[in-house]
Amino acid sequence: MSERPIPEMSVVLATPDGVDVIRRTLAHLARQTVSSALEVVIVAPSQAGIVLDDEWRSAFAGVQVVELESFRSMGQANAAGVRSATAPIVALAEDHCFPEPEWAQHLVEAHRGPWDAVGPSVRNANPRSAVSWADLFIGYGPWLWPTEPREVEFLPGHNTSYKRDVLLRYQERLDALMEAETLLHWEMRRGGSRLRLCPSARVAHTNFSRWRSFLPAQYYNGRFFAGARASRMPLWKRVVFVGGSPAIPLLRLWRIWRGIGSAELRRRFLACLPALAIGLGTDGIGQLVGYAAGIGQAAEQVPRFEFHRMRHIRDDDRRDLSAG
Repeated sequence: MSERPIPEMSVVLATPDGVDVIRRTLAHLARQTVSSALEVVIVAPSQAGIVLDDEWRSAFAGVQVVELESFRSMGQANAAGVRSATAPIVALAEDHCFPEPEWAQHLVEAHRGPWDAVGPSVRNANPRSAVSWADLFIGYGPWLWPTEPREVEFLPGHNTSYKRDVLLRYQERLDALMEAETLLHWEMRRGGSRLRLCPSARVAHTNFSRWRSFLPAQYYNGRFFAGARASRMPLWKRVVFVGGSPAIPLLRLWRIWRGIGSAELRRRFLACLPALAIGLGTDGIGQLVGYAAGIGQAAEQVPRFEFHRMRHIRDDDRRDLSAG
């Protein structure tokens, strides 16, 4: 029997339960044009719930399961996966974000350049509702397909690829930094790293389409980001950010509009503008509270929305995804 090739890229995929949660993403990884060059690193509370038959395993250069008994958050799980990965490049994946067949190939090729992190472009996996589009613009506005390849200041959270040795330099800080990857990317850039958007590496992201999930998710994510950022600020700077927080929704709205790269996306932006304004306002309230009072309960609440995305989308979205 011939030996399996050394993987070119490890893909970290976290699940708080069993393999069923990540089965759809695994199927998309198995369809990659370079699937035989990929290692899949599944991070889960128990190896017992991760049962893959030989057909699944044979699609990849390797599959390993990292057991994380105290599974608390996406950032903690991703950091554990990075430490266990064996390839020089490590990419993050989600149970609700589905890479197109040439995604991995384009990321690996881009990493041959001077880039310490390379991110994909993003399209909407459940485009029926205004809420879904608002959620997509808020979370992934700077990287929506179609767009142009370019050097950037930060990349899509939970969906970016990295040179593994760069991440390992952060040692025990890696868990916290991967909780809010924008802060990680800013710190990487201060250390001299260069980040690249690679639009040809595309993913389809499933977005919140129920108001009852969309609004609390915006609040808690806003509070988590601001609280994590404020934890390293002097008091005077936190006061400045608290005072400036009411301007955050308008500033973000303008940045999203300015970054839109096609007439179709502009049409989508205008069509979802009321939902987008409400979502950005809710995020702004979360950021105000985060700068003033810290992360608080957001640390426990954010993971509720990161996993099991099918619970947070409309029935018609669920049917579309199942049919697809």
